[in-house]
Parts: sequence; C-alpha cells; structure tokens
Amino acid sequence: MTQQLVIYPLLLQLFLSIILMFSWSKISWQRVISIGGGFINIAISIWLFVYIWNEGIQTVQAGNWAAPFGITFVADSLSVTLVLLTAISGLAVSAFSASSIVVARLKFGYFPIFHFLLLGLNGAFLTGDIFNLYVWFEIIIISSFVLITLGGEKAQLEGAVKYFTMNILASMIFLTAIAVLYGLTGSLNMADLSLKVAAIENRGLVEITAILFLVAFGIKAAVFPLYFWLPASYHTPPSAVSAIFGGLLTKVGVYALIRIFTLIFVGDVFLQDTILVMAVLTLISGGLGALIQNNLRKVFSYLIICHIGYMIVGLGLYTEVAIAGTIFYLIHDIVVKTNLFMVGGLIYRITGTNNIRSLGGLYKEYPLISLLIAIPLFSLVGIPPLSGFWPKISLITAAFTAENWWVIGAILFASLLTMIIIAKVWANVVWKDKVELPKRLNFRYFDKMTNIRKTQLVAPIIFLSLISLYIGFGAEHVQQLSTRVANELIDNQQYIDAVFKTGQNIKP
Repeated sequence: MTQQLVIYPLLLQLFLSIILMFSWSKISWQRVISIGGGFINIAISIWLFVYIWNEGIQTVQAGNWAAPFGITFVADSLSVTLVLLTAISGLAVSAFSASSIVVARLKFGYFPIFHFLLLGLNGAFLTGDIFNLYVWFEIIIISSFVLITLGGEKAQLEGAVKYFTMNILASMIFLTAIAVLYGLTGSLNMADLSLKVAAIENRGLVEITAILFLVAFGIKAAVFPLYFWLPASYHTPPSAVSAIFGGLLTKVGVYALIRIFTLIFVGDVFLQDTILVMAVLTLISGGLGALIQNNLRKVFSYLIICHIGYMIVGLGLYTEVAIAGTIFYLIHDIVVKTNLFMVGGLIYRITGTNNIRSLGGLYKEYPLISLLIAIPLFSLVGIPPLSGFWPKISLITAAFTAENWWVIGAILFASLLTMIIIAKVWANVVWKDKVELPKRLNFRYFDKMTNIRKTQLVAPIIFLSLISLYIGFGAEHVQQLSTRVANELIDNQQYIDAVFKTGQNIKP
C-alpha cells in the first residue's frame, strides 16, 4: 500500500474536482472543500516526500503491466519536490482565490477547474511515460485555458487566444517529436528510451528529434525566442490565476526540459551549447523587457521569463553543481513567483490600479503590508541571505569551473537588471507619495472589505513569505536536497534501475 502512495496526489485532486463539481452552486462549500483539500494535499505530499527521501525512487506500474509495456509512474527526488511545491502553492492560491475572486467568476466552476489543473501538474511530474506526459500537458492546457478566459473580458480573451495558439503549436511539435522517437525506438517508456536512444547509430536523426523536443518544451517554458505569448497573456486573468500560472505552469516546461535532457538526450555538446545560448538570451531579453514596463503585472510576467534563464543555464552547463543550482532556483522561483502575483493582486485591491506611475504611498498607509511585500520582492533580487541568492552562487561556481565567462557576465547582468526593476517597483509603489487618482478610477476594494476578508487575502502571502524565508535561512537543507536531485539526474541509472527493478531486464 505504501508504494501506491505515488499516485495519491493524483487521486486526491481528481476526487476534489469531482466533489467540487457536485457542489457547483454552493460557493461557500467550494471554498471550504478547496482549502481543506489543500491542507490534505500538503500532508500527502510531505508523506510522499519523506517516503522517497528514506526509501529512494519508487514506481507504480498501472494495471500491473511490467515496464516498458505499461503506464509507469515514477517518484524520484525531483518529482516529489515539485509535487510538494505544487501542494504548497496550490493551497496558497486556493485561499487567495476564496477572498479575491468575485462570486460571479466562482459560479462558472473556478474551483473544479483549478483542481483539474493541479491534477495535470502532478501527473506531469510523476509520469514515467513520454506519451502520458503529453496527455498531462493537454489536461494542463485545457484547464488553464478555461481559467484564463473565466469572466470573458476582452483583454482576457485576447490573451487567451495568444496563450492557446502558442501552446497548441507546442503540443503539435511535442506530439510529432514523440512519433519520431517512437518510430526510432518502438518505446514510450522514458527509462527504456534512455537505453534505446543511446544505442541508435544515426546520431543526426537523434539530434533532430531532440531539437523538436527543445522547441516544444521551450515554448512551454517561455525561453528565448519563444516567450512572446507569456507577457501578452499572464497579466490578463485575475491575480489568483496569474499566480498559479506564474508559479507553476512555465515550470512544467522547465521540468520537461530537465527530465528529457538528463535522461533521454544526454551528452550532446551541440544541444548543451544551444541550451546555454538560449538561456543567456532569455536572461537578458526578459530583464530588458521588464525594465521598460509600467504595468506591475507585466513587469512580473517579464521577470518570469528572465528567471527561467537561470534554470536553463544550469541545464546547459550540465555539471552536478550547475544542476543543483537549477533545482535550487526552481524551488525558490515557484514560491516567489506565485507570491509575487498574489502581491500584485493585493496592491490592486488596495490602490485600484496596476499602473506603476499611478501608485505610491503604500508604506505610509500600510506599513506592515509594505514590509510583508518586501520579502518576495527582495527574495527575487537575491539579497543575501534571502532565497534567490544561494542558487546563483552554485550557477556562477559551475560557470567559473567551466571557464564560461560570458555566462557569468549574463547571470550578473540579469541580477543587476532585476535589482534595478525591483528598486523601481519599490520606489514607485511603496516609498513615493501617494498619487491621487480621479474618483472614477479610484476603486479601493481593500478599504471596503471586512477584517476577516482582509486577513484571508493577506494570509496566503504571509504563508509563502515564510516558506521563502525558510528557503533562504535554511539554505543548507535546500542545498542538500538540490544536490541529491542533481546526483539522481546526472546518474540516471538510478532512475532506470527503479523502473525496471534491477536494471538488468532491458538492454539496449
């Protein structure tokens, strides 16, 4: 029974989605079920994490079909870490949604679709079958498309068209890549593919297939030059939706890149160099894009792109230290980006605008909230000893060891850009004097909320801020986890042995 724990996060989200659908018209019940389910999800995710930490990589073969013929679920250190982070972010966004999203939107099935999205995320992290990775991606796309259009406002629909178009294109390329890979190997099991792809003599064809995967996942991860859909869409839905998008959706693409290029397509110098160039250009272009924006949520959207570059840099360098830096940054970024968009929603509720030029005076009116907002903002910059500082040290160390000076320069330049952008946000939103808006534009929702609603709105931000502080001040624990994940990814034989139980059943 303990081994079946691997699929418990999936079963829980499916169960919650169904229960919430039966409570369609009872919004107060949906809030309670969603938040209560979030706590249970965290408990199950911690249980799974501790089990994998102690017992090592675990697998479940659906229908008892032995690998590589059946559908395999694999829980390794990377998978369970992301499942736990999904549970943490999911609970925070669920609680934030309950107080920030208007009832009219909730009545259109927000909470059931939200939990279907979490189901797709967990499925993508736990699957050991590349075609089922595609299936979970489609569940994510369908659910996110509904969430991004919920409410039917013009800006939302325009953003949704761009979002859906690019993600469908990515899915078509992904499916084509799977078809080519299946034609080459006759297998869909990722552990089996690792063995069989290594034995293919025609390396040019393997490289072309790898590039197809790189393009497909590059679109989903929003790396240069494939990111233009993200800042055009992520600022349009409610802040709670943007929070789960910014925190987790692009990270699924990053996860897929990490999994595929450390398990199936390994050791190709051209691919590693290509990934490294894309990462550097993502760092620079995302930072420059954020620098010229005046809409707060667009600033955060471009910062998503910029900081995806840090994670891809580690994959391009492809050493244990670099991969550990990538994993550490992934953990930090999921928490901080989720929190940033909730912060953006809170600021909008207080001030009635997202325009940085029209903001100001926040510290004078709400000093405690301003200090709370400082935690995710300065964590994003990486001010020591906050969470964004430590993974950059690993990435710079890895680049220094490899004598990639231009990579070090790009990391430092992107860090400088981030610092300038956050300083601009802090100065305009918090420090400067309040800008008096015309009454017709001054929708100060926060002042009209009850104290209970205000607490419900702020509590999720406090929760994620505490997680960020733990990541920063408890960096040695996160570094230990990141190093273990990196070791499992570099030594992928551990993954293969777990899927085939002995590692001797299937030979290339």
